[in-house]
Amino acid sequence: MKSTRVLSVLVVAGSLSLASCASPAEPTAFADEAPSSALVAGDGLLGTSIGSGLLACNPLPYATDSTVIGPAGGSLTVGPHTLTVPAGALATPVLITAEAPVGTVNSVRFGPEGLQFAAGRPATLTLSYANCPLLGSLLPKRIAYTSDLLSILSYVVSVDDLLHRRVSGSLEHFSRYAVAW
Repeated sequence: MKSTRVLSVLVVAGSLSLASCASPAEPTAFADEAPSSALVAGDGLLGTSIGSGLLACNPLPYATDSTVIGPAGGSLTVGPHTLTVPAGALATPVLITAEAPVGTVNSVRFGPEGLQFAAGRPATLTLSYANCPLLGSLLPKRIAYTSDLLSILSYVVSVDDLLHRRVSGSLEHFSRYAVAW
């Protein structure tokens, strides 16, 4: 009986989400950027971004951090997101910067732009989506490598941790990354 009720709620939620897709869409944008071509269907129950594949979430506060990471490796936390660089990934110490802009998409920009890690020694990025709608969180997530305007350029091989509502992936280089479905 209880599983029938849960299934009914999911069917209704899915129907409402599809209905919200038919309503006029609003462009998503970060506070410091021009609107991108990604469209979000209002405050849909699934919180999914239409057309772009990026997960729409409640905005997080702006966060930034920096640290020097060298051959011994290290980590950097920006807001609820974490970058871990393994030992041997960098030949010399590098000032690593991270910025998590305010917006409806959880994303992080890393610098120095284009920094490459040693072959076979990728960094691991873990992005939280705990601030995203629950039903949207049930979709399998992955990390997308994006442009500054949040156009998806490619996807990172990712592992979705549904229990802790975070997704992790291996980075070969620095740029901007976001939570996608």
